[in-house]
Amino acid sequence: MGAKVSRTDFEWSPTEEPHATRRKEILEKHPEIKKLYGPDKNFKWIVVITTILQLGSLYLIQDLKWPTVMILAYCFGGVVNHSLMLAIHEIAHNMGFGPKYPMYNKLLGMFANLPIGLPFSVTFKYYHLEHHRYQGDEKLDTDIPTYVEAKLFNSTFGKFVWVLLQPFFYALRPMFVYPKNPTALEIISVAIQLAFNYWVYLYLGTKVITYMLAGSLMAMGLHPVAGHFISEHYMFHKGFETYSYYGPLNFITFNVGYHNEHHDFPFVPGSKLPQVKKIAPEFYDNLPQHHSWTSVLYDFIMDPNIGPYARIKRKHKGLKF
Repeated sequence: MGAKVSRTDFEWSPTEEPHATRRKEILEKHPEIKKLYGPDKNFKWIVVITTILQLGSLYLIQDLKWPTVMILAYCFGGVVNHSLMLAIHEIAHNMGFGPKYPMYNKLLGMFANLPIGLPFSVTFKYYHLEHHRYQGDEKLDTDIPTYVEAKLFNSTFGKFVWVLLQPFFYALRPMFVYPKNPTALEIISVAIQLAFNYWVYLYLGTKVITYMLAGSLMAMGLHPVAGHFISEHYMFHKGFETYSYYGPLNFITFNVGYHNEHHDFPFVPGSKLPQVKKIAPEFYDNLPQHHSWTSVLYDFIMDPNIGPYARIKRKHKGLKF
């Protein structure tokens, strides 16, 4: 478990991120993909119903024994919360009500955030859209681990710990790499979430608030659904920086596994990303891909050729306006 990773630095690329170029090539050959742009009319209702059901389930937790609470948090509550996190990812791309109604999208994201317990829905959008536009940028793409992470967690055991702690790195990394002044809406959203958390603790008890928070944190760490964090951009094959996952967990994660397709066409909702692949298979079928997020986690931890350094980075060139 102490084996060191073989890489000692990130993979530096002199080229621009690949998705804008591929999008142009695909649209020249398959312009009909533009018909898929825009929100799925059913998506917002799926989010609302899932959130209400998850909030309702909290009342069933308060009288259970602690071992049962923790097992349910890992196997059920955390999975639903992770699904809602990926709903918030969709909402960050205006897939709730479309780009003409930004406040409606933000309110939907704040509502979906409630059972998750960790206030992030508003802030996430500000960083995530720059991850798309400036993929690999050493400053602007906060999805990439820092040198401190890569150097500290550079063994098999270190990678195991790093995977367990993934939610904390995702939450704290932007504050150190690319801090931004909070907006008024961010402050309001955090206040609403903390007030809701306090209400849950006050009226439903310690077990329920633990179920919420522990479930969210566990499902972002060493958990099958969290495999997408690593499968999406860690370099399992030299020179390839984005990977799609074509497996059954796409069903509960709004097709986030179709990640090449998503980066190529961020204006296509998750429900229609399989259609992108079907329309343009010649652009996707021969790319390296994953079929198991559990295998991704295992390979990431055990393979000395993969680790936090296994990311393609680009020198920061400044924001484009």
